[in-house]
Amino acid sequence: MRVIAGSAKGVRLTKVPAGTRPLSDMAREGLFASLAGLVEGARCLDLYAGTGAGGIEALSRGAPEATFVDRSGGAVAAIRENLRLTGFEGAGTIVRAPVERWLTRPAAGQATYDLVICDPPYDLDGAALGDILAALGTGLLAPEGWTVVVTRGHKSSPVTVPVHWAVRRRLRYGDSLLTQYREERWA
Repeated sequence: MRVIAGSAKGVRLTKVPAGTRPLSDMAREGLFASLAGLVEGARCLDLYAGTGAGGIEALSRGAPEATFVDRSGGAVAAIRENLRLTGFEGAGTIVRAPVERWLTRPAAGQATYDLVICDPPYDLDGAALGDILAALGTGLLAPEGWTVVVTRGHKSSPVTVPVHWAVRRRLRYGDSLLTQYREERWA
């Protein structure tokens, strides 16, 4: 795995920890090409971060900061090493916690995010993932202009998203289906 573009382009990332399914270089390249100008200046949240490759790609392409959330000690160590390898230690915040618990922590002083990359295990139940996406919408998303990217296996169970989330784009790479959501308010 490597960083695809930006200031850390070409940097090889550390070994993928056991039990982690990273998003392929090709899928990340397609995703970030489709996001284009939405990344520069965006505060990024990488949920189920694994190696941190998604958030690190955002940092490399101009995101000023990224928060990485994963429950695995191996993943946290890999993210820490990848931030060191790319020189982004000062721009990354690593949280070792289950995503579900981190999302429901007290909201005082909570940051909001412009770009969220949510790459859960493909076997995560669609209803559980729907709860996670609903929790994101309770104050974690920037007031305007946010994008949430959800990665699923193309045969995974359907996900319920908040009613004001509109599909902006769907991309498929092998077994991975990446769906980009943006806010669409009618009233």
